[in-house]
Formats: sequence, structure tokens, C-alpha cells
Amino acid sequence: MAGGRRAAGPALGWGCCLLLCCAAASKVEVSMPAVVEVESGGTARIECNFYIPGNGSYTYISWSYIDRNNLVRVCHILGSEIPEEGTDCKGRLSVGEDKALSISRVTVQDARTFVCQVGAGSHGVGENRTELRVYKVPEAPEIEANTGGVSVQSTNIPQIAQCVSRNSFPSPNITWHKNGEQLQPEEKMVKILATMTRESSGLYTASSTLFAHVTREDRNSLYHCTVHYWLLGQKHTMDSQKINITVFYPAQHVKLHVMPSSALVKEGDDVKLVCEADGNPAPVFSFYKRELEDSWQDLSSLADTNSGVLNLHGVNKSSSGLYKCQTLDLDDMRQLEKDVELVVNYIEGVHVKMEPSSPLQEGDSVRLSCDAHSPVALAYQWRDEEGRKVGEGNQLFLSNLTFETSNNFSCKVIAPSVPGLEQSKQVVVAVQGKPRIVAISSPLYVRQDEVVNLTCKAIAFPRPSVRWNVNGTAHEYIENQHVASNLTVRVNHDLLRAGAMCRVSNALGVSEKHIQLLDQKTPESKGVIIVAIIVCILVVAVVGSVIYFLHKKGKIPCGRAGKQDITKPEARKDKIVVEVKSDKLSEEAGLLQGANGEKRPAADQSEKYIDLRN
Repeated sequence: MAGGRRAAGPALGWGCCLLLCCAAASKVEVSMPAVVEVESGGTARIECNFYIPGNGSYTYISWSYIDRNNLVRVCHILGSEIPEEGTDCKGRLSVGEDKALSISRVTVQDARTFVCQVGAGSHGVGENRTELRVYKVPEAPEIEANTGGVSVQSTNIPQIAQCVSRNSFPSPNITWHKNGEQLQPEEKMVKILATMTRESSGLYTASSTLFAHVTREDRNSLYHCTVHYWLLGQKHTMDSQKINITVFYPAQHVKLHVMPSSALVKEGDDVKLVCEADGNPAPVFSFYKRELEDSWQDLSSLADTNSGVLNLHGVNKSSSGLYKCQTLDLDDMRQLEKDVELVVNYIEGVHVKMEPSSPLQEGDSVRLSCDAHSPVALAYQWRDEEGRKVGEGNQLFLSNLTFETSNNFSCKVIAPSVPGLEQSKQVVVAVQGKPRIVAISSPLYVRQDEVVNLTCKAIAFPRPSVRWNVNGTAHEYIENQHVASNLTVRVNHDLLRAGAMCRVSNALGVSEKHIQLLDQKTPESKGVIIVAIIVCILVVAVVGSVIYFLHKKGKIPCGRAGKQDITKPEARKDKIVVEVKSDKLSEEAGLLQGANGEKRPAADQSEKYIDLRN
């Protein structure tokens, strides 16, 4: 009996197994994707594929989602009926011909697990599920620095900045970075405080606050935060803008310098002493100048103690000296100081010496010497009264002096190493002598009763006076060291005959010159004379032509007041003899004197034959 049971046992086991396998093969099989991901606002499509043995048909398809371990049906399809719409998906739900569920305008509330259940009568019921994941890209993170500034001497960990990222799903994560490197929490050095808030919309707002100690070098550091979020199965990041925070630290070094450079400061300049400290905020500045016996004069009342600038206006030689700047840090009451030497360049004692110093006459020579004192090397230039350079060096030699020689010369002393530093000294070179008349209006053509201007110009030192020997209206003026006088006078017979005399005099002598006045004929008389001359020339020309014509015709004998003697023996026909006689022997005797002034005998002058044959 026991063995029967043993025999019967295996047979029963194989039978049960066959029944279970047949039953499993006869049930409905449903396949769905495990996860479907969609961005908020998009359309989610969840497929439901099923298999019914024997190509059977389904009796219903039901779509539900899980809410707190309970199924909430959203759609139910009987055969080929129109799907029912649940209130949660109203207006956004659709089921396609392939029985896939589509949800439009997805929101974060749609992030659930959806179940598709298929009923097939005798083949039973099959189901499967899909997790719907919804993503929302967060807004750009906003960062805000600590506006009050951070001190390196703070005992507590100070707040650096705060970062906020809004409207994301699922919840994001925020990290902090300094100069591009991520910051990690560090005990007593770095602390990060994060909070997460879910809004009524279902979206998340993440906030993070960074606390950290700082150093002097962090005054140039750049901080930013980064938000990390998921989208369609991939991790993404978004950075905030970079910020710089205000770092407070005490001064370690102080500098004091002169503006402009101390080597270029000259008398009359406006000078700034600028004191700079490398602390933040800037310390309180004080200025001092060293006096005698190592005492210091407080100049802080003349300075801007906040900006560290001491203004010195119109400096002079006495402004030179040692200046000191002192700083005081109000946090730790630490003092620092720095000094600088101010050198004010100057030129003084400019002196010009003239040799000889006695009064100079025209034709003399003179030597001018110039000297001055300065802490820097000097150069010398000489210029005349019109500013033209006439020489270089500390001496100028002038020879053959005249009245026209410039009266005023200047010695210009220059410091080449200090632009703009120069001084000038003038000297008067006075050439003395009696006046010299350099120009008069002579000869002057005038007409009777005409009003004319007579001019006389002279030069001399001391300044001369001009006098005229005729009455008129005189106007005197100075022109380029010359004294000129214009006399306005009416021409009369006496003036035309005698002319005018210009007399120029000073303490050293007198000079005179005569102005000749010539009668200028009227245009009518000049015309008559010219016409008469022309007529005479024409008459002479006509008479000469007639005489020449008659002579050529042989009608006029050649000779003076004589006659031709035709009783003479007949000569050769080709010879012509002319006899010349004179009845006025005494007159011709005077006219026929020899070349040596002796008179020839009258007998020699009674007759004269001129042989014209040859």
C-alpha cells in the first residue's frame, strides 16, 4: 500500500503540472514599458500590448492609476465602445486604436503609476503597469551676495551668498563654486544650508545659503551656484552668474608718493601727496612735515583724511622737506606710516652785469654777463625786446653799437631737467649820442596854395625833440625807437622859394636837414609845352625835307652867304669850285678862332675856296 502510494505519487505530480501549465498558457498576457518619461506640458503616451490565447477577443480594457495603494480608474472600454472619461483626465485623455493611453498637457500631478487591465472572458484577466515620470526644467538660479561685506577677522563663519532655483520637477540639487572649483562642507570653515519647498503647483523651489571664512585674496574671488536637475533620464546643470563679494581686511603696507614726480616739481606748481594703504576699508590718514629739531608739523587739516590726499598749492622753496603719512586701522587700532622727501626746484638770484657800465656811444662794444642759482643745472639764452633769440650761454657780446641796437635785452635762465622752470632778467643797453636824421620828405613836388605834409624822422638817445623853421601844425610820434614829426603846412611863394628846415636836438647835439620844395606845373601848361615841342619837331622835319629835295635837284648852291664865281677859268667839267666870302670880317674873326683861342688874320678869313671835286 505504501508502494502504491509511492507509485501513485509521481503520476499525480505530473498531472498537476500539466494542468497548471495549460492554465497559464490559457490566461491573458499584458506587456507595458516599465517607465515613460515626459516633460511638463508635453503629451504622454502609455502603450498596453496584450495577448489572448486562441486569438480570442477582450471583453474590456480598464486604465487606472495607483493612489495610496488604491486603484483609481480613469478609463474603461467594453469591446469597441467609446472609452469613458474620468474626471482626472477629462479633456486631456484619449485612447488610440492600439489601446494606448495618451495624456496631453501633462502636469507634475500626472507623475503616477498607471495600470492597464485586460479582461478576456474564460481566458481570465491580465494586467501590467507603467511608471509615468514628469520633468520640469527649473528657472535660472538667482544668486545674491552678502551686501554688508565679509571681514577676514570674523570669529563666526560669515554668510557669503544665497542661491534660489524655482519651478522645477522633480526636486533639484544646488552646489557652490569658488573660482570654478566646487566647495564642500568643511567644519568651522565652509557650511552649506539647503532648503526645499514644494509649491501649490507641485513644482519645487530649492534654496541654498553658503557660509565660509575668507582671506585677503578672496577680494578677487568669484562665486557662483549650480542647480542640478533630471530631464528625460539625463542629468543636466545650470549656472548662476558670477559674483564678487566685499572683503574687509586690515592694511599691511602703506605708500606715499608725490604727484607729479618729485624730480619735476618747480616753484608755483600745485602738488599732491597721495597716501595709499592696502586695507579695506581705507584707514584714517594723517599728514605731517618735519620741522627743526626733529619736530613734526601736523598738516591733516589741509588734507582729505578719507581719501589720503594732501594738496599743496603754489609750492615754493620753503615747501621742500620730509613729509610723513600715518594710517590708523579702527578695527585693530594698528598704525602704519611712510615718508617721502619733497624737492621743489627753483631759480633765484638772476643777475645781469654790463661791462662797461658807463654810457655807451655809437660804435662802442659791450659785454653782458648773466648768473643765477639753482639746485639743478642751468642753461642761458639771450633775447631782444621782440623775443628773438640772439645768443646762448651766460655771456653776450655786442659790438659796433648803434641807435638801432635793441634797447632791452633779456637773459632767460632755463632748467632743462625740469620742464617749465625758467626765470628772466632784463637789461637796458642805452646807446647815447646826438640825433641822426634818417629820413625826410625831400625833394617834394608841390603846387601853390596846396596843403602838404612835411616829414622828418630821426633817432637818438636821450630822446630828441623836433623843431621846424616854418609855421604849421606838427604831429610827433614814436616808431621803433625813431622820433618822427609830420608838419602840415600850406604852400606859399616864400616856402616854395626857401624850403623848410627840420632841426632835431637833444642834450648831446643838434642835427638839421633841409627839405626842398619844387613847383609842380599844372596839367594844362604841361600839355601846351608838349604840343609846342611836337609842332616844332614837325616843322623842322618838313623844312629839312624840302631843302634836301631842292638840293638834290641842283636848285640850291652849296655854301653860306657866298656866290659862285663863273668868271674863273674853265676848269674840268667834273670839278665844282665854291667861293665863300664874308662881309662881316670882325664877327667871323671872332667865330673862327683857332682851337687854342687865338684869332686868325683877317686876310686869311676873307675868302675861302672849297674844292668839292674829290
